[in-house]
Amino acid sequence: MEKEYDELKNLLRRKKNIILQGTPGVGKTFIAKRLAYSVMGLKDENRVEFIQFHQSYSYEDFIRGYRPTKEGFELKNGVFYNFCMKVINDPDNDYYFIIDEINRGNISKIFGEVIINYNNNESNDEISDNNDFNDENLDKDNESRDKFYVPENLYIIGMMNTADRSLAIIDYALRRRFVFYTVNPLFDEDDKNKDIFKKYLIRNGVDDGLAIKIIRKFKDLNNFIHDDADLGDGFKIGHSYFCVDNVKDQYESIVKYEVAPLLREYWFDDLKKAEERIKHLIEDNE
Repeated sequence: MEKEYDELKNLLRRKKNIILQGTPGVGKTFIAKRLAYSVMGLKDENRVEFIQFHQSYSYEDFIRGYRPTKEGFELKNGVFYNFCMKVINDPDNDYYFIIDEINRGNISKIFGEVIINYNNNESNDEISDNNDFNDENLDKDNESRDKFYVPENLYIIGMMNTADRSLAIIDYALRRRFVFYTVNPLFDEDDKNKDIFKKYLIRNGVDDGLAIKIIRKFKDLNNFIHDDADLGDGFKIGHSYFCVDNVKDQYESIVKYEVAPLLREYWFDDLKKAEERIKHLIEDNE
């Protein structure tokens, strides 16, 4: 795992903008936060901003825009604009902006013209932030002519689920400005990382037999999903379902009430197949 961490850290340092992609439950949020704190060398929440995109998220929420007030309209700064201003005022430290579900929003709409400043953050070209309102009173607001830039000491970490059919495709212009790193389920350990997840489970009170059962059954399930022509690797089940306390007493409950609904959604047109896989996970049939 040390090699993977070094690779991830080097990618972030080199490109400055990275997207962690993977199936639900592989720990992308955990990895994003730990990566930020690890690279900065301490846990400083003041230097990390965390937001989540959704379908209604807009440029005005993210960058800047006019909002209605009792008196008319008022120019309001968005969360990314405010964070950039904060980073610019502290050039000696690195800052991290984490975006969950980055491809759930309308990427082009949210980033707008700011996208031209995402080329590895190499250029501090100022960006005019002016919405083209025709109202003369709004146009007189000189603040609307303000400019800002994405500072060099700001790092962007995005996260996206590969198993959500409702997600929009990442804009190609934005895609070129990010590197994409796939986070895989730890059930699928290769020989080099063998037993890492098993050791984690045992450290958290899971006996050896149950640890082997969890890894074996979910590895089989993920292989089955991999071979399904309508699904594939992007729909595999992640390991974070079992990164909880008292797994030894909750295994069946986790399968029934967390994993099973997802499998029924995967095979909504063939529920018999879903129920067979659920039964296989629960039964002691090794």
